[in-house]
Amino acid sequence: MKSFWKPATAFAAVALLGTMMAANWAQAGASGTPAIGSSAPQFTLQDENGKSVSLSDYAGKIVVLEWTNPECPIVQRHYKAKTMTTLQQQYKPQDVVWLAINSTHDNTNAQNLAWVKENGMQYPVLNDATGVTGHAYGATNTPHMYIIDKTGKLAYEGAIDNDPQGSMSTGKINYVSQALNELLAGKTVSTAVTQAYGCGVHYAK
Repeated sequence: MKSFWKPATAFAAVALLGTMMAANWAQAGASGTPAIGSSAPQFTLQDENGKSVSLSDYAGKIVVLEWTNPECPIVQRHYKAKTMTTLQQQYKPQDVVWLAINSTHDNTNAQNLAWVKENGMQYPVLNDATGVTGHAYGATNTPHMYIIDKTGKLAYEGAIDNDPQGSMSTGKINYVSQALNELLAGKTVSTAVTQAYGCGVHYAK
């Protein structure tokens, strides 16, 4: 006798599997990404001026990490809209540190400096051409956002917002702003993991 799933049963099974996968992904973060609540990987990288910058320099502070690539159209869209620069200025008075990281395999300090000047950025772009730091965090996209809390634990990772196409007029949520507000209020981040969108990180092969 042949055995087969009825459509309703198959649909329920697929839905259950999807729910389980989503739950596991939210618990552990995206593939290769340290789990939320775990210690953020340490790093020391050069900024656009050749100065060494270490994550440990900002111990006791909330730190936002933004994976970037000036050649990515999605990154360009956000900088044209001043998404990142406006948020950095908004939270700077509350002692939040913002660091951009470029893991593009052929990026140079000079190129990063040009990007900083072009956009009037008041935070550094760190050179991770080796990709070591990007791989340690599991960064897959530009932009890919991470927030580290005051204890050095990873508190958020994923997209900058819920508008991948940049076309939403209502219902737009900036996940980074939402997470920062909650952390600054002493609350747990309610949406700690989202799926990053944008260009793929161009790691060295």
